[in-house]
Amino acid sequence: MNKIIDSHIHLDQYNDKDIDSMIKQNSRNSVKALIAVSMNKASSERNLELAKKYPSVYPAFGYHPEQELPTENEIQELLDWMDGHCSEMAAVGEVGLPYYLRQEKKMNLAAYEELLEIFIQKSSEWQLPIVLHAVYEDAGLACDLLEKYSIKKAHFHWFKGDLKTIERLMDNGYYISFTPEVCYRPKIRQIAKIYPLELMMLETDGPWPFAGPFQGQKTSPVMIHKSAEEIAALKNCCLTDVYTTIWNNTCQFYNLSAE
Repeated sequence: MNKIIDSHIHLDQYNDKDIDSMIKQNSRNSVKALIAVSMNKASSERNLELAKKYPSVYPAFGYHPEQELPTENEIQELLDWMDGHCSEMAAVGEVGLPYYLRQEKKMNLAAYEELLEIFIQKSSEWQLPIVLHAVYEDAGLACDLLEKYSIKKAHFHWFKGDLKTIERLMDNGYYISFTPEVCYRPKIRQIAKIYPLELMMLETDGPWPFAGPFQGQKTSPVMIHKSAEEIAALKNCCLTDVYTTIWNNTCQFYNLSAE
């Protein structure tokens, strides 16, 4: 079976029993690595623990934007902790802008942009990739900041945006990762047709649940095999080429030595 990497999973949100079972299932199904993104400081600490327990786990540390802003003290504590653990960090993430939370209530978007800019500055300082939650029109705002700091290694997970933004991401050489939605959601399938395979990764965003052929299933990195098959069909290209290219993309982007 061809090798795969889950480039975006909230591993710390699974319970211990499920994590252990998942790692064993991954091993049997050629899932060689997981990029475990974090929600906040506690989440980052947990992902670091998991990375020490499981060699296939590569942690990313950050503050997920779809929650209340941290206090200044909380931000500084997180940044100080990240600075002390940057050698153990695969990337800065998950960070970005609160699109969905903003649909529910009025909020100070400028403050979230300021926080994102801090993380982007740190990404540059630490010379680490950055993992972004920036969907729809927020992707353009994120690009403004990435370009301001000349960031080259940016990963837009589960991207949803218009053609103009897609072209901008392509021009900048930014990566997009596709979830199992690529198997059944028309908008995501259309983006997969357009976006270059050379700038693609695959993810689950687990434990987020999926519909379509995955309805009722517990989200697992093994689902990525179906995503790879669907991308090969959408692009009318060889499945082996899809696996090889996406494997190389992810290893190079995250500086992985996964075998």
